Amino acid sequence: MGLAEDVLSGLRMTPKTIPPKWLYDERGSHLFDLITELEVYYPTRTEEAILREHAGELPLVGTLIELGAGYSRKTQLLLTALTIGERPLLFVPLDVAEEPLRDAAERISADFPSVAVQGVIADFDEELAPLPGSPGDRLVAFLGSTIGNLTPGPRAAFLRRLHRAMAPGDLFLLGADLVKSRDRLVRAYDDPEGVTAAFNKNLLNVLARELGVLADVDDFDHVAVYDTELDRIEMRLRARQAVTLEVCGESFVIAPGEYILTETSAKFRPDGIRQELDAAGFGVRELWTDSARDFSLTLAERT
Repeated sequence: MGLAEDVLSGLRMTPKTIPPKWLYDERGSHLFDLITELEVYYPTRTEEAILREHAGELPLVGTLIELGAGYSRKTQLLLTALTIGERPLLFVPLDVAEEPLRDAAERISADFPSVAVQGVIADFDEELAPLPGSPGDRLVAFLGSTIGNLTPGPRAAFLRRLHRAMAPGDLFLLGADLVKSRDRLVRAYDDPEGVTAAFNKNLLNVLARELGVLADVDDFDHVAVYDTELDRIEMRLRARQAVTLEVCGESFVIAPGEYILTETSAKFRPDGIRQELDAAGFGVRELWTDSARDFSLTLAERT
């Protein structure tokens, strides 16, 4: 669905919800990059550290497909490991926006001469087309614990869609954040510098620019809450006072203290990761964590 459809359907729900993918416009993506550098935000640097230690153990394949791709240090680590001796590799960055794909292709071509780049514009919330590359000789990477943005039902559906798009013998590399103390998790998503608050509130700027929704960012507070029953962080925009949002001719009243859920970030346990992958038809080969068991990288095979 497009932005208007997502916003309309989400604001009709209880609690009101807007999918997290709309947080990542140009400014939102820049703010998220700043978040990843914060001391309290551990996931990015921890996942990078695990990759640095174990990327050399990945089987050499002919095609690397990265879901939600950018051109981060993590992507560079994967490309370096898979192009030892400048061996040929097809790299397929998959993203919903054309501009990041074009930018990534230009930089990868310059930095990795042996890599051919074939960008794919696609939304992994929808059915994935047959994937490029030779069946059984592909590695699909889904990093950053982006899978945690999906609630259990949609997460299982995503894994089933991915299984259908892959072939037996294809590999899947999954980054997932692990359960830890509530206080540490809340600090990671509500930093004292206010960068995450600016990132979350920027969604209101997206609605104003793209849909003409008049919303004052000062009418909302950024709130991060850890749900211990569901093992997930919830990022919310909580109304300070009654707010009316006009979206495509439909009015939505948000009462004081009511919130819009903008992102969930599930935290996993290793056994749970194995069970979810197994249920979708993936067999786990390796599961790596850092010494503190903050984050995990799982290598699985599509069976």
